[in-house]
Amino acid sequence: MNATIIFLILLVLMLTGMPISISLGLTVLTFLFGFTHVPLESVALKLFTGIEKFEIMAIPFFILAGNFLTHGGVARRMINFATAMVGHWYGGLGLGGVLACALFAAVSGSSPATVVAIGSILLPAMTKAGFPNKFGAGVITTSGALGILIPPSIVMVMYSVATNTSVGALFMAGVVPGLALAATLGGVTYWRARKFDYPRMPKATWGERWAAFRASAWGLFLIVVVMGGIYTGMFTPTEAAAMSAVYAFFVAVFVYKDMGLKDVPKVLLNSANMSAMLLYIITNAVLFSFIMTNENIPQALADWMLGNGLGVITFLLAVNVILLLAGNFMEPSSIVLIFAPILFPVAMKLGIDPVHFGIIMVVNMEVGMCHPPVGLNLYVASGITKMGITELTVAVWPWLLSMLGFLMLVTYWPGLSLWFPRMLGMVN
Repeated sequence: MNATIIFLILLVLMLTGMPISISLGLTVLTFLFGFTHVPLESVALKLFTGIEKFEIMAIPFFILAGNFLTHGGVARRMINFATAMVGHWYGGLGLGGVLACALFAAVSGSSPATVVAIGSILLPAMTKAGFPNKFGAGVITTSGALGILIPPSIVMVMYSVATNTSVGALFMAGVVPGLALAATLGGVTYWRARKFDYPRMPKATWGERWAAFRASAWGLFLIVVVMGGIYTGMFTPTEAAAMSAVYAFFVAVFVYKDMGLKDVPKVLLNSANMSAMLLYIITNAVLFSFIMTNENIPQALADWMLGNGLGVITFLLAVNVILLLAGNFMEPSSIVLIFAPILFPVAMKLGIDPVHFGIIMVVNMEVGMCHPPVGLNLYVASGITKMGITELTVAVWPWLLSMLGFLMLVTYWPGLSLWFPRMLGMVN
């Protein structure tokens, strides 16, 4: 009964057009004062302890690093390197876009940042080369979603905060699925380009490839700094985030010199705005999670599922349906912070690995970012391409279908996510 009241209040507030974070906060306050006798002191304490986790510090640092890289010319050099490697194949610029998105994802941790950084440079070049606008938009919108699966990933940090799962293990678990999804999207790009005989670039010489690699090496080395540092145990994911922010600042200002010291305050302000918005969502989601736990809703759901004989296969299918539906109305941060505390206890009771469950949630978020009406990547791509959301939705469907197929693969093949962290001894 209480669960119905909570979700009804939340739904009504969301239907008024109120932002998710404020809807969550008001839902919590309305329910606390109207339907429970929970002392206000315990709420304040939960609010404080919920956001003092060390892992949360990684979020502003990764945002800052991504902003320095977006403004610092790193994306352009990565595109040059990617197109030098695969540009001579069918749909060369498109394949270069997928590869560039995968590389930029490995340094930014954010999907919208990846779409903006790669799309704003590559889409005009693709149109100029003779590719249809829809083809370029489909490639960049979906490949940009790799930003939250290939580590480092801000969404993975949020899942870690919500469920107390190891961020390092999640990052390592995202490597193989991230590369597999990049290969899948690249395959669709190649197939469509070959089918419609889209233009190819002249084959780059090994000298040109080496020059492109050297130009992008400073940006690519950030992947080694973050992943290598976590892998060797040199620093925690949060420390890796701080290192990446300092390194990105150094590269953008002093190595590539694409931005001056006078531009730094603007980047800092943008990053602070984004961080404050995410931290506000986290704060309200922590309270929402507190209410759910206090009302015993996740445990009741777990007992009901087990009592009705619903096994792992049915539960994971239900999780995918719920998260894909949630992706119609909410952005990834809100989805993870609202649904992880509800679904995670059920997954644990069914014996699903917490890291594997995290990767399932992240891949669902990726699909959600590419379909209407609230797909973040669609809106970002719409701003770059000047195409309407309906037109973009038609453009992305071949890639979106492949992503849904990939989601099924990740869901029911835990080894894809867990092989790498198991090899490193991070999970059992």
